[in-house]
Amino acid sequence: MLAAASGLRAVRTGGDSLLHNRDMRIADFALERYFARWEFSVEHLLCASDVQGYPMSELLTLADDETQSLWDGLTLGYAESSGHPLLRREIAALYEGLAPEEVLVFAGAEEGIFCLVNVLLGPGDHAVVTWPGYQSLYEIGRATGADVTLHELREEAGWALDLDVLRRQVTSATRLIVVNAPHNPTGMLPDRSTFDGLVAIAEEAGAYLMLDEVYRFLEFDEGHRLPAAADATERGISLGVMSKSFALAGLRIGWLATRDRGLLQRCASFKDYTTICASAPSEILAIIGLRARETVLGRSRGIVAANMERLDAFFEDWADRFTWVRPRGGSIGFPRLTVPGVGIDDWAARLVESEGVLLLPGSQFGFGGNHFRLGFGRTDLPVALDRLEGYAARTLR
Repeated sequence: MLAAASGLRAVRTGGDSLLHNRDMRIADFALERYFARWEFSVEHLLCASDVQGYPMSELLTLADDETQSLWDGLTLGYAESSGHPLLRREIAALYEGLAPEEVLVFAGAEEGIFCLVNVLLGPGDHAVVTWPGYQSLYEIGRATGADVTLHELREEAGWALDLDVLRRQVTSATRLIVVNAPHNPTGMLPDRSTFDGLVAIAEEAGAYLMLDEVYRFLEFDEGHRLPAAADATERGISLGVMSKSFALAGLRIGWLATRDRGLLQRCASFKDYTTICASAPSEILAIIGLRARETVLGRSRGIVAANMERLDAFFEDWADRFTWVRPRGGSIGFPRLTVPGVGIDDWAARLVESEGVLLLPGSQFGFGGNHFRLGFGRTDLPVALDRLEGYAARTLR
C-alpha cells in the first residue's frame, strides 16, 4: 500500500529521514479515474500515452545467454529492494558516466515520483511544475503541504517553456523544479538553448531539477535529444520507465537516476513503506529489453513514424476544424477542436459511444480550451482515425 493511503510522509530531522503519520489528503487522479472507466472497455484507445505493448514471446527471443539463464532459473522470491544489480547496470548505461549505485528501481515511474516528492517536499517548501501534465507531478507535492506553482505551457507559444516566467516563479523556498520532456500531453521538446537555460535557473536557485524523461529516445529527430538531467547537473534527477518508449508497460519497472546518492538513499528508505521491491520476473524481462534496446526502441519508433504520417494528412485535411502543434517527440499530441459551439467533452463522449474510439479531453488535466490528448503509439491508429474522421464528417459541419 502506498504511503498516501496511510498518511505517511518523509520528515528531515538531523539529516535523517523519518516517517511521520499525519492526515494526508490528496485529490482524486482525474486521468486515472477516467481510464479506470474506459481503458479496457473501448475498442480503440486513441488517447493512449504508451506504445503498443511488446509481445512477451517476442521479447524472450531477444534474451542473450545470461538473461535466458536468469529467466529459466528464476525463483519467485523477493527481489533486491534497490533493484537487480544487472538491471541497475543496464539503466546506468543509458546515461553518461553514471554508476549502478546512482540508480534506484521502482514499481513504475509513479512510485518513483511519489517517493521522491515526499522525501524532498513538505510545508514551507516550494516547487515549480510544468502544466498541463501528469497530475502526480504536482498533486503529490501539494499533498505534502508544499506550495506548488504551475508553469503553464501555451499553444500560441508552441507549448514552449518560458524561461523568463520560470525565473520569476522561482523563490528562495524553491526546492524542486519539474519538467517533462518530451512532454505529455503536448509532445513539446525544448531546444538545447532552452534546456541549458533551465539547468542554469535550477543551479542558481540551488533547487533539484527533476526531468520526467519517460519518452526519451522517442525524439522525432535524434539530433534533438537532450542531455539527461542526471548528466546535466549535480542536482539533476532523471525519471525513467519501461512503459513508454520501451513499450513494456506491463512490467511496472521505473527508476530514478541521480549523482546525489544521499537523496537516493532517502528515497530507498521511503520505498520501504511502499512496495519494498519490484517484481522479480519483471526485472529480468526489463534487463532483456534494455540489452536489446536498439531493437525494442526501433520497433517503437517505427510505429510512431508510420502513425505520424497518417496524422499529418488528417490535420492538413481538417485544418478548418482541428489545430495542433506538431509534437517533436513522444507518442502523444494535444490537438484542439475549433468548431464554434462544439465542446470537446461532449463530442468525445458521443464519439466513444458511436464509434468505440476514446479521446482524452483536456479537462482531465484541468486544462480548458477544447484540447484533447491524442495518442499515436498504438498499431490500431489507422482504423481508429478512420472512425474518428467518419464521425467528424457527420457531426462537424
